[in-house]
Amino acid sequence: MAGERSHGTEACRRVDDGITRVFQLLGKRWTGPIVAVLTPGPAYFVDLRRAIPGISERMLSDRLTELAAAGLVVREVDEGPPLRVSYRLTEAGAALEPAFAELGRWAKRYLVGWEPGGGC
Repeated sequence: MAGERSHGTEACRRVDDGITRVFQLLGKRWTGPIVAVLTPGPAYFVDLRRAIPGISERMLSDRLTELAAAGLVVREVDEGPPLRVSYRLTEAGAALEPAFAELGRWAKRYLVGWEPGGGC
């Protein structure tokens, strides 16, 4: 048929499996800010909650559980008294710091004035 183009398999584009896995985990709401808050060092649950406005305790707990299951965060219990729970990045989690720093620089340069949902 005239006008139709045949594409070989080399012309098909597919997203890299690694990128897919990264965004399935880090692309979830709140996950990036949690990792960013933990980048400088460990933080208690209550401090994480204060550092991330709008996140509920349940959502913070769920995201920390997912990050721990992915091997990016470790939960540590200080028996106290009082009993306190802190979280820190693992070696794998800390290795995200250069990528997060670069994303922050990129956002400051290219997302100036942009707000999620179109902004008003």
